Amino acid sequence: KMASNVEAPERWYLALLGFAEHFRTSSPPKIRLCVHCLQAVFQFKPPQRIEARTHLQLGSVLYHHTKNSELARNHLEKAWYISQQVPQFEDVKFEAASILSELFCQQNLVDSAKPLLRKAIQISQQTPYWHCRLLFQLAQLHTLEKDLVSACDLLGVGAEYARVVGSEYTRALFLLSKGMLLLMERKLGEVHPLLTLCGTIVENWQGNPIQKESLRVFFLVLQVTHYLDAGQVKSVKPCLKQLQQCIQTISTLHDDEILPSNPADLFHWLPKEHMCVLVYLVTVMHSMQAGYLEKAQKYTDKALMQLEKLKMLDCSPILSTFQVILLEHIIMCRLVTGHKATALQEISQVCQLCQQSPRLFTNHAAQLHTLLGLYCISVNCMDNAEAQFTTALRLTTHQELWTYIVTNLASVYIREGNRHQELYSLLERINPDHNFPVSSHCLRAAAFYIRGLLSFFQGRYNEAKRFLRETLKMSNAEDLNRLTACSLVLLGHIFYVLGNHRESNNMVVPAMQLASKIPDMSVQLWSSALLKDLNKALGNTMDAHEAAQMHQNFSQQLLQDHIAACSLPEHNLISVQIKRPCTMHL
Repeated sequence: KMASNVEAPERWYLALLGFAEHFRTSSPPKIRLCVHCLQAVFQFKPPQRIEARTHLQLGSVLYHHTKNSELARNHLEKAWYISQQVPQFEDVKFEAASILSELFCQQNLVDSAKPLLRKAIQISQQTPYWHCRLLFQLAQLHTLEKDLVSACDLLGVGAEYARVVGSEYTRALFLLSKGMLLLMERKLGEVHPLLTLCGTIVENWQGNPIQKESLRVFFLVLQVTHYLDAGQVKSVKPCLKQLQQCIQTISTLHDDEILPSNPADLFHWLPKEHMCVLVYLVTVMHSMQAGYLEKAQKYTDKALMQLEKLKMLDCSPILSTFQVILLEHIIMCRLVTGHKATALQEISQVCQLCQQSPRLFTNHAAQLHTLLGLYCISVNCMDNAEAQFTTALRLTTHQELWTYIVTNLASVYIREGNRHQELYSLLERINPDHNFPVSSHCLRAAAFYIRGLLSFFQGRYNEAKRFLRETLKMSNAEDLNRLTACSLVLLGHIFYVLGNHRESNNMVVPAMQLASKIPDMSVQLWSSALLKDLNKALGNTMDAHEAAQMHQNFSQQLLQDHIAACSLPEHNLISVQIKRPCTMHL
C-alpha cells in the first residue's frame, strides 16, 4: 500500500527520523530507542539517498554514544560506499569518510584512515568546505603520529587551495597551523617569514569581527609561545599585552549567526571560552618564567575555575590538556613558594588525569616525572630525584625539556658531592659557552648558574663569580627574577666567604628583596642566614637579631611544610614510575 503512494515514503521516513531525533535529544538520551527507529527505516527498502543517510546517522550515533564500534564501522562503511554511487551527495559522502577515519584512529587502524582520507580529499576538490576540513583532519592525524613534515605539507596544500577559492580567512588558519608545527619542529628560519605573512593576511582581512579577532589570538599565541620557548620573558611583554587586549575585545563581541558567503570560511579555530582559558594559560607561563608567582597563582585560579565550568558541558580533550599544563606550572610555583604538600597533591591530580587518557600520558609523562624530581629535591630525597629525572630523560624527545631536566639533574649531583664523572658528563652537554643545545635565553642563563654553583662548592671563587655575573647579565636583560635572586645570594655568599662583607651585603640585600617579591622561600631562608652572619660581623646587633628572627620563621614554615608533605600518602609517588594502563596505588 505504501509503495503505491508517492508521498508515503517521505512521510514514514520523516516520522521515524523525528522519533529518532526526539530519543537522541531526550534527557538523558535514549540511544537504544533512537537506534531502533533508524534501523526501522531499512524495513521500507528506501531509495539509495535515504539508505546512505540512514547508515551515516546510525554510524554517527553508535560512534558518539555507544561502545559498539564494530557496528558503527559497519554502518559508516556502507554510508561511504553507497553515497559514492549517488550524484551530488557530498555532505553524506564526506561526513561518512570523516567519521569513519576518526573511528579507525580510535581503533589504532591509522593505516586504514589515511588512504580513506586521501581518497576523500582527492574527490572533494569541488566542495571547498569538505576539502579544507578533510585536509585539516589528515594533517592532524600526521601530527598525532609525530610526522610533522607530512602535516606541514598538507597544511601548505590547504593554504594554497584556500587562496585559489578566495578564502583568505581559511588560508590564514592553514598557515597559522603550519606555523605552529614549524615552531614545534624548531624550524625557526621558516617560522619568521610565515608569521610575517600571516600577520599581513590577518590585518588585511575584512570579515566577521569574531573570526578576525580569533585569527589575531592564534597569531599572537604563536608569537608569545615562541618568545617564551626562547626564554625571552621581557621581550614578550608587548605581544602578551596585545593578546590580553585581543581576548578582552572578543569577550565583548556577540556571536554573529550569519553564515559566511564562502563555504570555505565555515571554520573556527577555537570557541571563545577556550581562547579565554588559553590566554590565561600563556599568562601563567609568562608569570612563572618571570618569577611573578603570586600573579601566576591568580591567573591559574581563574583559568581552573573557568575550566571546571566548561568541562561540565564540554568533553573536548583540549580542556584536559589545558588543565594539565596549568597544574604543571602551578606545581612549580608552589615548590618555590614553600607549599610542597599542596604541590604534591596537585602532582597526584596530574597523575590521575594522565592515567585516564593515553594521549595525555604520552604527551606529559616526562613532565610528570620531572615534577616528581623537583619535589624530591625540595624534600631532600636526592636518590629519588635522580631516578625521576633519569626516567623523564628517557621519555622526552623535546630539546628544551631535556635541557631543563639535565640542568636540574646536574644540581642533584652537585649537592651529592660524590658523582663527579656523571656530573662532568652532563655539564659537557649543557655548556653555555660552547654549542649549547637550545636557543633558550633562560636555560642558557641557568646553565651558567649551575657552573657557578659547582665552582663555588669546589672553592674556585673567581671562576664562580665569572659564571654568576654572566647569569646576572642574562637574567637582568630578560627580567628572569628567580635566576637574578639566586645569583645575587650565591655571589653574596662567595663575598662573605672571601671576607668582603660590604660587597656581600650589597648582593644579599637585593637578593632578599627580590626573593620576598617573588616569593622564593629557599632564597629567603638562605639570604636571612647570610644577613644574620653579615650583620653580626659588621657589628649591627639589632639587624643581626632581626635577620635571625626571620631565618627562624622561614625555617619553621619550611619544616612544617616538609613534615606535612612527607606525611601524605601521595609521598610514595617519589619511588614510583608512572605506568600508562594501570591505576595508581598510593
